[in-house]
Amino acid sequence: MIKIMVVEDDTDLNRFVSASLRNSGYDVVSCLDGLEALEQMDSVKFDLLITDIMMPRMNGFELAESVRAVDKTTPIIFMSAKDDKPSKMLGYNIGIDEYVTKPFDMELVLMRVKAILRRAKIEAEKEITIGNFTMNSEERTATVNGEEIALTVREFDILFKLLSYPKKTFTRSALMSDFWDYDSSATSRTVDVYMAKLREKTSACDGFEIATVHGLGYKAVLK
Repeated sequence: MIKIMVVEDDTDLNRFVSASLRNSGYDVVSCLDGLEALEQMDSVKFDLLITDIMMPRMNGFELAESVRAVDKTTPIIFMSAKDDKPSKMLGYNIGIDEYVTKPFDMELVLMRVKAILRRAKIEAEKEITIGNFTMNSEERTATVNGEEIALTVREFDILFKLLSYPKKTFTRSALMSDFWDYDSSATSRTVDVYMAKLREKTSACDGFEIATVHGLGYKAVLK
């Protein structure tokens, strides 16, 4: 059974979210702050983390940073009343997958949970097929209508990341951190150039497009 950790210091909201997830068939572990969550993580393996930002003892930013320091792949959803751009950018730069603003519609949250878990499963399976396009991360191949397209190592890794999490926005700084970690000459313009190349090389793909999220970065959008 899929295990989800919910971290929220508002006990009533914590109970509501946790109960809604359990009613949808998930196994849920509930915590009231980030420190309690980290203690639980020592003994509990979870498939998704849903956390508030403003909490006592350890806030959501600190919790997400602690998780990402040891786990780059487990999905993280922020659930917060903070609706400002800097908070969202900080969250995405840390490596979260979704940012849900309070108050929220729980049915929509459940839909996002399903979508994120589905995308995480795709990435774990190492192969992505969208329309006439297929990528295989083990074979390091990308094909359109069965014909292989030439991608550099970095282009392949960026595109696989985008397509593993369609609709998720990746900031330029997050992409630079992931794929240009040791290249001091890289700038945000470098990311833009790579995205232009990827758009050109995947122009014949009928199942997705690479969209610019103005002021933030890029995401893959399914057609």
